[in-house]
Amino acid sequence: MLAFELFMQGLVQGSIYALIAVGLTLVYGLLRILHVAHAGLFTLGGYIGVLVTNITGSLALALVVAMIVVGLLGMALYRFCYQPILDKPPYVALIASIGLFIAMEEIFRIVFGPYGISYTSPPLQTPINLLGMNLKAAEIVTMVGALVLIGGLGILAGNTRTGIAWRATVKDPQMAESFGIDIIKVRYLNFFIGSALAAAAGVMVALLNNLVEPTMGSVPSYKALAIIVLGGLGNVRGTLIASLALGVI
Repeated sequence: MLAFELFMQGLVQGSIYALIAVGLTLVYGLLRILHVAHAGLFTLGGYIGVLVTNITGSLALALVVAMIVVGLLGMALYRFCYQPILDKPPYVALIASIGLFIAMEEIFRIVFGPYGISYTSPPLQTPINLLGMNLKAAEIVTMVGALVLIGGLGILAGNTRTGIAWRATVKDPQMAESFGIDIIKVRYLNFFIGSALAAAAGVMVALLNNLVEPTMGSVPSYKALAIIVLGGLGNVRGTLIASLALGVI
């Protein structure tokens, strides 16, 4: 039973890794950019989640606000930071992304303080006995939430015109453009969805740890980079498998 409980804990961690790493995979698959600043968006999602929950008392509202705000910020990062340097060698975008991530950490430290913030009344901390295992409600919500969000992404990518255009752009941008697909809109959508998923992961980590701090994204950023390499750069399905495997291991 202990082994099974540890396995479930690993799935919780793997679900969070998946939400972070999928966004990185989407950006790399479309633009061949290692978007290190993605980890800063993850941290911002956690801050917004805690602040909105403390003000309104609604975790659901906090999750929605975090995903929308961080998704829009992700689009802004593409427009003002990446788009002007897409014609430069790939290492230029990588250096810019690392600089963005460092700057975001310092901004969080200045704005929110160096020691982090917590929930006034931590939600979903009730222990639940599931098949003989003691799990917090927050852990179950994290797994279910990650499954719903990633499942929704799969439906979008596989069963809608937008998703088909998205996949076509990733596979062959020139051919997709020749068929009338607006590549710029696809890129904005890509950054919005990837950033929103990172924000959701940030909210969930804040929920599990009852703490958000400026450097919260440092370790997940390294793990996410390892995951997208293990999963096959640009391969969403491989990224999901690698995320869950790393969580369990």
